[in-house]
Amino acid sequence: MNWIINKSKKLRYHTDLTVLFKPIYDDIENYNWIISDFEFNGSPNFSSLPINYDHDYFILTPAQFKMIVDTDIQTIWGVILGVPISKEIKIDENNLPFAEGYPLLFEDGNIQYSDAVIEIICFDSSYTIVKFKDMVLSDKFKFYFDEALSLEKFRGKYINKGWRGY
Repeated sequence: MNWIINKSKKLRYHTDLTVLFKPIYDDIENYNWIISDFEFNGSPNFSSLPINYDHDYFILTPAQFKMIVDTDIQTIWGVILGVPISKEIKIDENNLPFAEGYPLLFEDGNIQYSDAVIEIICFDSSYTIVKFKDMVLSDKFKFYFDEALSLEKFRGKYINKGWRGY
């Protein structure tokens, strides 16, 4: 299932990863993480994180990704993908996942890295799109974020009526 959060009293800001991952925090252990097209504001200790602006993408272990989730950083733009640990990650540097201008941003069932089970798209600090291939993860997420709209409903309500906020 695919969700979009454009309003939530649970989040201090879009995309507050600490809160966003609350319902699936224990599941972080099952995935390696790809982060690309990443722009963020960080706390004073963000220099100790395994991400920076020197690279276009990062492949992180569960422990490294938890460091990011546990740190007070605001993701402004970016794509975060959870890939099962059993899968080898091979990145095509000429075809990195991205948020701004991605033509299939609002398409259900479309995840930019084929082996990923989770895709989180942080879009200009204004909304967050979360896509799951795993229904159990999706259900946990939706139970916690009951205000999340299905991406299909959002697309029908806004995108198909001429909204151009992307």
